Amino acid sequence: MAVLILSIETSCDETAAAVVKDGQEILSNIISSQVEFHKKYGGIVPEIASRKHIEMINPIIQEALDTAKVTFKDLDAVAVTHGPGLIGSLIVGLSAAKSIAYALNIPLIGVNHLEAHIYANFLISNFEYRISNIFPFLSLLVSGGHTMLVLVEGHRKYKVIGRTRDDAAGEAFDKVARFLNIGYPGGPIIDKMSKEGNPKAINFTRPMINDGFDFSFSGIKTAVVNHINKLSVVSCSPKGELLVNIVASFQQAIVDVLVTKTIRAAKQYNYKNIALAGGVSANSCLRANLEEKAKKEKLDVMIPPLVLCTDNAAMVGARAYYLLKEGKTSSFDLEAVANLRL
Repeated sequence: MAVLILSIETSCDETAAAVVKDGQEILSNIISSQVEFHKKYGGIVPEIASRKHIEMINPIIQEALDTAKVTFKDLDAVAVTHGPGLIGSLIVGLSAAKSIAYALNIPLIGVNHLEAHIYANFLISNFEYRISNIFPFLSLLVSGGHTMLVLVEGHRKYKVIGRTRDDAAGEAFDKVARFLNIGYPGGPIIDKMSKEGNPKAINFTRPMINDGFDFSFSGIKTAVVNHINKLSVVSCSPKGELLVNIVASFQQAIVDVLVTKTIRAAKQYNYKNIALAGGVSANSCLRANLEEKAKKEKLDVMIPPLVLCTDNAAMVGARAYYLLKEGKTSSFDLEAVANLRL
């Protein structure tokens, strides 16, 4: 019998709900973005985020059910992200999930947001044929607040071999975009602008590229600032060819570090499968470079479609399915944990 899980994601500034069947088939995946509300501040304002979640959570859940053509009575479990993330945002989703699970007397499943990003790869359409022998695999998890390399040896069996020591890749994108005054969120804007620039125009430093598996991206951000200072254009933002060359070169520096360390880790640990995960995995340069380098090394790369890279609820449902199969459900005193670790 099919297992239907309603999943809820409110860890940051997307209000999302989905219905996932048997951990692999997405019946609905509804996402309401708050970007327009935070754009003028150049970043996410936690109080605004939590208020918008309160406004949107019930309509989004109902839309997820309607799109999937199911009712509350058809559900077998309710899954929800309980960390890491913004505490006010997490509480909104968690409260909704608890209420539904309690009222329906069905299991509640708390999901780690970082795990959910990794499990977005379990929703890839051509994944079925290799799911039986996917473990172990190496995951490059890159998002706004996290950059890490994770050895995934099985369900709930993780070994983090590298993480950022300062800024995550996504943070670096946002900070550079803010400095250049080109808009928010920085990642998609820089990705789009970079297509018009020369990624070899400026040789920005590649911090720690040959030093272990940890990351450091604050230096690249500083290098961009220093480069512009040397050009004496602080008072008037760079434009035209100069601007697109700066962002393209900056983006390439980050991608080079991410890809080089990932390929080296896969070879050192003799892992043949690599899974890309997290919001920054939507970056076209990162996707193309990782696939190209992995192909040369005869490594298999899994990359989720764009809608499953950024925060969404379907990935939460995918992770929850395997927890449910193992009987790893949550009690109703489950708490939101802002700094929950993998």
